[in-house]
Amino acid sequence: MTTMNEGPATRALAGLGLVLPPPPVPKGVYKPVVIVERMVLVSGHGPLLPDGRLIKGRVGRDLDEQAGKEAARQVGLAILATLVAGLGSLDRIGRVVKVLGMVNATPDFTRHPAVINGCSELFAAVWGTDRGIGVRSAVGMACLPDDIAVEIEAAFELA
Repeated sequence: MTTMNEGPATRALAGLGLVLPPPPVPKGVYKPVVIVERMVLVSGHGPLLPDGRLIKGRVGRDLDEQAGKEAARQVGLAILATLVAGLGSLDRIGRVVKVLGMVNATPDFTRHPAVINGCSELFAAVWGTDRGIGVRSAVGMACLPDDIAVEIEAAFELA
């Protein structure tokens, strides 16, 4: 159920019928989100499921491209959970500025951008194609912490 004070991003997320995982707890010495003037910087997030488990494995060996893309979408949901916890509402975000996606991939897997589209498409669905798509890098990694499939960090501008 939506209320009158919910903005378009909150309504868009509700309309997608997706469940946010719990905001991830830092496993090191860092903050999940930092606000500097009008910028919101979000630390690298992994594919955290609502039950607290992580999607693990290497794309090209343990997961195919579609499963990698779904893992990237799940990372996007974890980032959204962190934004809600840190800002109180997704409606405080004015736009996505930058996304850096890292894919735990085999050396012969080369479609890293297609995997990271899972997160980018989610952000576009929440904030629209104008404000929900920013600049982006998508790269392959030999390994990621805890063997997670995807790690993504992002920068946003406040509304």
